[in-house]
Amino acid sequence: MSEVLPRIRAESPVRRVPRSFRRAGAALRPHAPFLVALAGAALLRWTALRAYPGVLWFTGDSYFYIGYAMRLSPSAGKSVGYPMLLRLLEPWHSLVLVAAVQHLLGLATAVLGYLLLRRARVPGALATLALLPVLYDAYQVELEHLLMSETAYTFLLAAGLALLLWRPLGEGRPAPWWAALAAGLLIGYAVLVRTAGIPLVPLAAVLLLARRGGWRPALAFAAAVAVPVVAYASWFHAVNDGYGLTRSDGLFLWGRVAPFADCAEIGPPAWEEPLCLPAELHVDADAPGRLIWRTDIPPRQIYENPQAPFANETLRDFSVRAILAQPGDYASVVGEGLRMAFTTAREPYPTAPTETLYHFPRSPAAFPGGRSWGPDENSTVLLDAAAYERGLNLSTVVEPYAGRMRAYQARWHLPGPWLAALFATGAVGVLTGRGRRPELLLVWAAAATLLVFPIASADFDYRYVLPAVPFACVAAGLAFHRGLPGARPLPVLLPARRAVPAWAGRLTRWSGTPGSPRRGRGPASAP
Repeated sequence: MSEVLPRIRAESPVRRVPRSFRRAGAALRPHAPFLVALAGAALLRWTALRAYPGVLWFTGDSYFYIGYAMRLSPSAGKSVGYPMLLRLLEPWHSLVLVAAVQHLLGLATAVLGYLLLRRARVPGALATLALLPVLYDAYQVELEHLLMSETAYTFLLAAGLALLLWRPLGEGRPAPWWAALAAGLLIGYAVLVRTAGIPLVPLAAVLLLARRGGWRPALAFAAAVAVPVVAYASWFHAVNDGYGLTRSDGLFLWGRVAPFADCAEIGPPAWEEPLCLPAELHVDADAPGRLIWRTDIPPRQIYENPQAPFANETLRDFSVRAILAQPGDYASVVGEGLRMAFTTAREPYPTAPTETLYHFPRSPAAFPGGRSWGPDENSTVLLDAAAYERGLNLSTVVEPYAGRMRAYQARWHLPGPWLAALFATGAVGVLTGRGRRPELLLVWAAAATLLVFPIASADFDYRYVLPAVPFACVAAGLAFHRGLPGARPLPVLLPARRAVPAWAGRLTRWSGTPGSPRRGRGPASAP
């Protein structure tokens, strides 16, 4: 009988879990907190897609993007990198697909941040905690659902910086030239999506040059950035008779300085004196982001087209003179924008209707009946949108899912003081010996630049704050970097390559831990 039982057990139909699955489970176990958080964030975005099939519409900008996506042409008002992306998706004629892709880009931005933190030997639970605002902030999810450029812009910048920062902190080596080349292409295209990304180009170049032997990757990075930017500037010249990405920076900067500009203090040339706001417009003046669209302001009274080359240059020159003559007033208005970014309560700024567009709506969008915001004035917004979607069901609200998203947004978002805490944590990491490395400084400076530059060059807007959040989160996480110069990275997955299947071994290498070589080849070396 005792000889029969082992045979019965051996022939039992109960099968063990395949070894490859056990190995994969062991490889992914250290990442379990982030994978659970990622799955929950994906479910949240799936609910948003069910609640609002298609996209949400931002008055003005969304109409501009859909019009130029249907008829690509360089605009003097905005760069059209985002309409180019929309044009790539146009053959599917699905705004649902556009929203889904943007949600995936939002999740991918969080994944890139997590991989960078794990690469820097930040514990998995802490890395997951640092990225929760990117995954679960309701305003981030709503922005991903809007037909707006910020989500693609943020992902392109995050992917570019991830390539530049992929080598472990403390090695003292720059990114390889091929990584710098790819990063340059991504960041160069991000500049075409939103020109506010221009200041990140010199920041990244300085990081590369700060490393020994970094001139080669710096040169590759600069050349790669130039490829999309120069190509676009040449296209712009062919259509608008002048090299550039836009010709609206002068008007936006004028709007920034107009509320405080005093010609008695500035002392501008005679031809620029009429650009100072008259006294009657100083009373109850609109926010700069709204002021520039009024028809009674000096730039629109003096110039037939404020975006013409001479007008744009004059407005820019006047604005720079105002900043240099009144630096305290300029610092005050920029500081006021930062205050709104870091306070708990959201203010109705620049207008109450504009701020309302950042909330999940209760009713479908109403499209204007006027002309298209694209290059063809004979079309209309509704016709452009319907041509893209090949239908008229462009804005839909589905209950009860929409109600769930509205209730979620009322409770779960990143408060301004918490954003300030993220910036402060990253700053402490830069200033203390623990994180005093160019890589951490670059990430923190990227977050600060993405937050401050739009406020300083145009105006505060809540959607301008959100692209800075992923970089502030990563900078705060990097402040807890545990390694020392020359130290071996801590294992992120399994230490032995032979203990995991091939695809898990590739994940091990991508997450930053060098797996042990194959059996019989000795110990692994640091990357």
